[in-house]
Amino acid sequence: MSYKFTYSIYRRPFRQPLKTSHGVWKIREGIIIKLTDSLGRSHQGEIAPIEWFGSESIDRARSFCEQVGDRITTTQIHQIPDDLPACQFGFGSALTAFSTTPAQTASHFNTSALLPAGEAAIDRLQTLATQGYATFKWKIGVLPIDREVAIWHQLMAVLPANAKLRLDANGGLTEIAAERWLELCSQAIRIEFIEQPLGLDEIAKTIELAAKYRTPIALDESVATFDRLQIVYDRGWRGIYVIKPGIAGFPWRLAEFITRYQLDVVFSSVMETAVGTAAAYQLASELKIERSLGFGVADWFDD
Repeated sequence: MSYKFTYSIYRRPFRQPLKTSHGVWKIREGIIIKLTDSLGRSHQGEIAPIEWFGSESIDRARSFCEQVGDRITTTQIHQIPDDLPACQFGFGSALTAFSTTPAQTASHFNTSALLPAGEAAIDRLQTLATQGYATFKWKIGVLPIDREVAIWHQLMAVLPANAKLRLDANGGLTEIAAERWLELCSQAIRIEFIEQPLGLDEIAKTIELAAKYRTPIALDESVATFDRLQIVYDRGWRGIYVIKPGIAGFPWRLAEFITRYQLDVVFSSVMETAVGTAAAYQLASELKIERSLGFGVADWFDD
């Protein structure tokens, strides 16, 4: 089947820069695509790359859209190469929307709110808790570890009794620092997991740490794209997988892999718009994902 194809590029400034161990992110750029069939029905998809996470760059995604022209077929969508995973998801989710019934809306899911790095997280956590959030993610590996540990103690003091905290290192910890965090958190039952403590290639050491400490470990950068996901599973990781659908390739392929191996999955945002978020929620509903989804990021943008 052939579809009329149009697209538009957006630039969304963050309300405040997002600081991670990878650096500072000030503007989210992406592409909204639209497919229209012969009956006049239209569905949107979103291409929201994060190059430093392993996807294509926004320039490569824009170049691909330019090359498509004003029409694209189902066969051409299925042939989008694996080095364009954000394009695969954007086109793939728009295509599948023609044959699926819209699933549950965001209100049916528990979501995890993203806190700012550093001390600003303390006041923000208390504000978000009054809005009903019960799971929070805080970036570590951004400041010196002694300072972050001190802030962590303050966060735990204001964390509601029924809430959970996820610590996300974005692969920015040394092995010594990772062990310190894992030991600190081992008696803190409200710590859901530490996310990507070591670099994306340090799978063997991460598996060792997961066996050594009570604190659960989740992988994020190491499983960011579909090929990485396969490699990490084949190397023996059986812990938590934090998957960003927006850069994980074709949604049907991702769903089949998660289902086949019964992975323990968290879906997480790539700071996309409502278009990409809706596609991720659709997939989460189909897979019946139970862990809180990491999409509590709306307050990071003014729009």
